[in-house]
Amino acid sequence: MENGIYEELIDSLIRSQIDSLKKDRYFIKEESVDPDNASRVLARYLARAIHTALGLITGDDVLAKRVELANRVIELRIRTRVILTNILLSPKRICLLRFFDRENTVHANLDEWVKTITPSTRLSQSELFTGSNIGLSLESELKREILSADRVDFLVSFIKWHGIRIFARQLEEFTARKDSKLRIITTSYMGATDPRAIKYLSELPNTEVKVSYNNNSERLHAKAYLFYRNSGFDTGYIGSSNLSKSAMTTGLEWNLKVTTREIPHIIEKFRKTFETYWADSEFETYVHDRDCNRLAEALRRGAVQGFSPTNEMPIFDIRPYPFQDEILERLKAEREIHGRFRNLVVAATGTGKTVISAFDFKRFRLENPNARLLFVAHRKEILEQSRAKFAGVLRDQNFGQCWYDGMVPNRYDQLFASVQTLNNNLDQLNFAKDFYDFIIVDEVHHIAAASYRPILDCFEPNILLGLTATPERMDNVDILPDFCDAIAAEIRLPEAMNRKLLCPFQYFGITDSVDLTGVTWSGGKYRSSELTALYLDNDTRVGEIVVNQESILMT
Repeated sequence: MENGIYEELIDSLIRSQIDSLKKDRYFIKEESVDPDNASRVLARYLARAIHTALGLITGDDVLAKRVELANRVIELRIRTRVILTNILLSPKRICLLRFFDRENTVHANLDEWVKTITPSTRLSQSELFTGSNIGLSLESELKREILSADRVDFLVSFIKWHGIRIFARQLEEFTARKDSKLRIITTSYMGATDPRAIKYLSELPNTEVKVSYNNNSERLHAKAYLFYRNSGFDTGYIGSSNLSKSAMTTGLEWNLKVTTREIPHIIEKFRKTFETYWADSEFETYVHDRDCNRLAEALRRGAVQGFSPTNEMPIFDIRPYPFQDEILERLKAEREIHGRFRNLVVAATGTGKTVISAFDFKRFRLENPNARLLFVAHRKEILEQSRAKFAGVLRDQNFGQCWYDGMVPNRYDQLFASVQTLNNNLDQLNFAKDFYDFIIVDEVHHIAAASYRPILDCFEPNILLGLTATPERMDNVDILPDFCDAIAAEIRLPEAMNRKLLCPFQYFGITDSVDLTGVTWSGGKYRSSELTALYLDNDTRVGEIVVNQESILMT
């Protein structure tokens, strides 16, 4: 018997092998079969036993004899001359098996170690992973598969550093074994692969990485993982997850686990197809010192080919996400039910505040085709990006003009203006208070500043829409009075993360050995000149920062 984890019923042959072994040398773990699963386990065992029996029938008129045996099985009366005593089960003990040689093992507690490496979905049962937080995660299961395998094959279209580092400890432990083998096939398509991830993998022991540098066609778009075991219990995962952090953790990816005991022909086709790709000259062995520049260039070309400018007119209509639809409905209720037309939207950064405002204006313009828009922000980058988003949502590439330092519009009816420029020109604008029908103020928590007040006092639009992620100001100035003392709609950071709209935070704290007890404290703060000298002239602290950064990067 080979070292490894099994899900094997103990038949007479296995029992005799176990009984002949020196018990102090081998770790053997037997578990009773769950009564609820006994029917499925026994049925699968009987299927294999009958398959073996049918295969042993030879001689003349083989088909008739095999049909006769099948009929006898159906009648629950197996009466054949074929001797199959080695596969008879003990009526007293129907068990599962773990088998490891204790000699030269590095694990002090084999029982606990085996528990940590045994997949929770077992080795003989197929399973579907749907990416939800309910039940087992693909990430945790693949970690166990890696640790319990003897050989591993990955077939993925791209690999991200934050994806591969999830499995760094397991891969390093696996590839450190003398007889292990890790093979990976990937591509440079769309420039999505991280060179750092390829470098890391290629430098692992007992590992070979092959890369396709072809960017002229998609070629490989597969995502599959195969785990070979000397015990014969091979498992494979086929689905939608590349080696990226989101695909392995929070993404709504679907992946099907298949096993040799349930669907052996799928595992075999997986193996043969992988071997075909491995032998294909399209996929070339990656050696970092030799191929790093070639990979970087292929990734650059792939990224350029996959690039789509942000202001390119979309081919199809843009539709709001469900959570954005909810906010739009709340805005509609505020105006139609509560009669409030000065509305504040609080939305976490990354949830698309500007896009929400564009859809809100689009709906308003359907009822008011000649509506005039003023979009106010404090930075030109925000203005340029916002105008492009409005143009995309409204499907009008000519919509709006920007007005900030160095850029002057020739029309004012669809205006994206900076606070500073607008303030400097208010006296020269001969506009009535109701000139603008719809005014949007981005980063509206700045509204308490003196630079914003003249703008708000100058206009009285039908709708005033304020956008911010952080309405609470450090100086405790309340901005709600400008918006009917109410937040019209909101999606805060925790909710956005829970809905998987944003990635979770990851914080790193580093040790700082600087002693501030000797620094002068004056006027509620440390003297800046002394802090500068203490921090910038401190070679020890600089060294600590460098060491900590390297440690964080490898985390």
